[in-house]
Amino acid sequence: MIDIHTILAGLADALSLYNLFFVWLGIIVGQLVGAIPGIGPVMAMAIAIPFTFTLNPLPAIGFLMGVSKGGLVGGAIPAILINTPGTPDAAATTLDGYPMTKNGKPEKATKMALYSSVTGDAFSDIILITVAPFIAVVALKMGPIEIFALMVFAFSIIAGLVGDSVAKGIASAGLGLLCATVGLDPENSSPRFIFGYFELYDGVPLVSMALGMLAVAEVLRRMAGIRGKIESAIVISKAQNKADRRVSFVEFWKCRYTILRGSVIGTILGAIPGLDSSAASFLSYATAKQASSDPESFGKGNIHGVAATESANSAVAGANLIPLLTLGIPGNLAAALIISALMIHGIQPGPLLFQEQGQLIYGLFGTLLMANILNLFSGLLGLRLWTKVIQAPESIIFPAALLLCMTGVYLATGGMFGVAVMFVFAFLGYLMSSYGYSVIVFVIAFFLGERFELSLSQSLNIIDGDLSILFSHPVALTLFAMAIISIFWFGLGVKCKGTSEDSQSS
Repeated sequence: MIDIHTILAGLADALSLYNLFFVWLGIIVGQLVGAIPGIGPVMAMAIAIPFTFTLNPLPAIGFLMGVSKGGLVGGAIPAILINTPGTPDAAATTLDGYPMTKNGKPEKATKMALYSSVTGDAFSDIILITVAPFIAVVALKMGPIEIFALMVFAFSIIAGLVGDSVAKGIASAGLGLLCATVGLDPENSSPRFIFGYFELYDGVPLVSMALGMLAVAEVLRRMAGIRGKIESAIVISKAQNKADRRVSFVEFWKCRYTILRGSVIGTILGAIPGLDSSAASFLSYATAKQASSDPESFGKGNIHGVAATESANSAVAGANLIPLLTLGIPGNLAAALIISALMIHGIQPGPLLFQEQGQLIYGLFGTLLMANILNLFSGLLGLRLWTKVIQAPESIIFPAALLLCMTGVYLATGGMFGVAVMFVFAFLGYLMSSYGYSVIVFVIAFFLGERFELSLSQSLNIIDGDLSILFSHPVALTLFAMAIISIFWFGLGVKCKGTSEDSQSS
């Protein structure tokens, strides 16, 4: 049991000006790289790790966590303003954030994204501090069969609520999983679908796929729509009502259940290694739409959609530290980078960490809470700057965004091959959108593809042809049943909707 003196000493370390400076610096860097499509906080964290070696462990980890937290806020800015997510985490934010911008409410959307993000992040940090060991044990008990069933259920929900139909959603998910199989087989390390390109041995570059499907396809479409007259990328009316430029406490309070739901979803999924913030944001969006009394307004500028996605993807940030600190298992790529930084400083994450490094752990907990406050104030100042910058002519904004995407992919992949792959996926994303196939479902399936395949192969090895073994996994059976029900539910709902529309038109 850690004594109170150790806890107070850790909190005192967190509140030192030296530590807070590096946390604040990390947040500024994170918001900057998050708002620039093509770079992202993960790349910035990877570059910064060697430079943190000269710092003490707490400010070093605080700086990296600041970059991660700031990136979650920054990634929502271009997603809302120009429909180009700065990070893959913000992909779901475009669904209602960008329509709010087109409806003349960009500042309201960005401020709701900021408030929801900070709230969800703070919620997961509090859960981390209070019940980290318990949640980590529960997450650890989910074996390959349960993980596989959970992802099947997630795909069924996303495919049913995102896109024109369940069939097209399932097809998009299947195509995403197929593209995720490019590279070496995770079990036997045999190459698949590389077509002689050794660059594909590690699979399709994630940054190339994400930016190609989510950013470049939209940028090219918008650039092709320029017809002589040069306009701003977004047009914000000077005669806006003050109510459209801010989020009142009443509006925020109306979204409290949406934010709480998203925070819970993000915290639960973040505590399970392998399920990242993208899955949390899409699931939160789907559940918010299903729980809404006006689901038809989602995708047309519903502020609850922004609140749902941003609270969920930010809640993952704190929850990812649960298995990392208590079990030494990173939940996602950012958590893996944090483990690398800890090991550089001679600290081994695991069950003994709370006993051997109690002061450092509670210093980190205090740092996480202070980072949320700094993130809020830095975000309020930064949002005004980015809202002004993004009003530049679209002939400047979109070519600049395309150039940044190309530069970011080039740096991330180490050559022009990644840039070429990005344009291939941009063309694929354009075709899918044109024919009503969900790009969002494709992307989330690609993100989870490797984990999905590994869980499937492990589950098949456990079952070994005997399906009766599934009866000893009631959680997995429940998730499979829920997946089947959701497919029929959403499929029949779409069918009934189409039938009613046909009868009304006749």
